[in-house]
Amino acid sequence: MSRVKVLVIDDSAFMRKLISDLLLESPSIDVIGTAKNGKEGIEKIAELDPDVVTLDIEMPVLNGLDTLQIIMDKFPRPVIMLSSSTKEGAENTIKSLAFGAFDFIPKPSGSISLDIFKVKEELIAKVLAAKRAKEKVQMLKKEIDTFPRKEMMKEKSHRQRKKSLIAIGTSTGGPSTLQKIVPCFPKNLNSPIFIVQHMPPGFTKSLAERLNEMSNIEVKEGEHQEIVRNGVAYIAPGGSHMKVMEKQGNLFIELDQSEKKRGHRPSVDVLFESLSNLKYYHTIACILTGMGSDGTKGLKALKERTDATGIAQSEKTSIIFGMPKSAIQANVVDYVEDLMEIPYLIQKLI
Repeated sequence: MSRVKVLVIDDSAFMRKLISDLLLESPSIDVIGTAKNGKEGIEKIAELDPDVVTLDIEMPVLNGLDTLQIIMDKFPRPVIMLSSSTKEGAENTIKSLAFGAFDFIPKPSGSISLDIFKVKEELIAKVLAAKRAKEKVQMLKKEIDTFPRKEMMKEKSHRQRKKSLIAIGTSTGGPSTLQKIVPCFPKNLNSPIFIVQHMPPGFTKSLAERLNEMSNIEVKEGEHQEIVRNGVAYIAPGGSHMKVMEKQGNLFIELDQSEKKRGHRPSVDVLFESLSNLKYYHTIACILTGMGSDGTKGLKALKERTDATGIAQSEKTSIIFGMPKSAIQANVVDYVEDLMEIPYLIQKLI
């Protein structure tokens, strides 16, 4: 594969140098230019035609969000946002993913992060993944606005079913994907939804708040020991594993900060494996876009121990096909569906 051409946009000369040096440690990446603000960055994109752009959110002259929207409109390509973990930074990060950003990297210690080296491996991995997903990212912004909204099916199956649970696991490309499908669920949904989105602490709350504003159902971060309710979507808080336990006929959420599972906390496998201990429920487990294989082992446990249905997002509609592909190859998936068919299939299975 040819070297990935990257443009670094950041208002700090120190951060431009640090980020460029980190990326250049990969033999597969070439930093072809830098820019000190969004206005200069857009000019450099037109001039240099980079494969991937890293973009700071907080900048003078033209901030990151406004710059991103111009890029996606005039020069669509993968953009990786660099964000602080403040409340405002997290909110703007979630907005940027809705506007078409490929993914984001949290700066470890604010706008000027002397310890940016801590995220080197993540930054390099996401830049390389962004290049592979370039064509899909170019379509992402348009898809957000143009996916048809079907009317949720209302007919009910006469087949007797156990109580249903919906579980969703996703990573890279997940926030924009969730913003497409969660609003499709009806207010009277007769099931809870449990969501694991790979994100660090501070960002999942902003994601939950945005999804809650967009949706018919309630969407919130899961809280330790809270009782599970139908028609509510619970997002695993960044930095915590989320499990579902049964006590005296009720389902409860349990959070813990035990060690990462295959590099992730929250982990899709941890959520799915906890659901595999609930014998009297039908779990509909969905694996959506993302890098890696998180969710495959958990779905295998679900299929072996309980009445479970596995759904994987299709390659055509996945920004990154890693997680769905892993589950499909492990033969633990019952349906492979385009993204916008998934909520309607779930409702039919319920």
